[in-house]
Amino acid sequence: QVRLVESGGGLVQAGDSLRLSCAASGQTFSAYAMAWFRQTPGKEREFVTAINWGGSITYYAGSMKGRFTISRDNAKNTVYLQMNNLKPEDTAIYYCAARSRAYVGGNYLSSNEYDHWGQGTQVTVSS
Repeated sequence: QVRLVESGGGLVQAGDSLRLSCAASGQTFSAYAMAWFRQTPGKEREFVTAINWGGSITYYAGSMKGRFTISRDNAKNTVYLQMNNLKPEDTAIYYCAARSRAYVGGNYLSSNEYDHWGQGTQVTVSS
């Protein structure tokens, strides 16, 4: 079992940047592919980005590609989400997720692919 704790959310203005962190504990972090999802009230959880165990392979949702960057530091058991040029529509609760495989699965857009979740961190972007 791996425990995930997100941090770094907050209230920012449009055009600002934020970096979210997700600290993992409990199991060998490098054995897990990791991902970020986000969710707004009344909507399903939406895929943002994913990364394989070593950080060499990444996936992004189309609307975030070029603005968001996922990375990981296996020595620190942490995955990051760097978000630049934030827009009001990026406002959501952002969740960290872990897949009990080293590589991201073929159905990586689905939240069902991931076995462990953090509690989420709120990101609010004002216009």
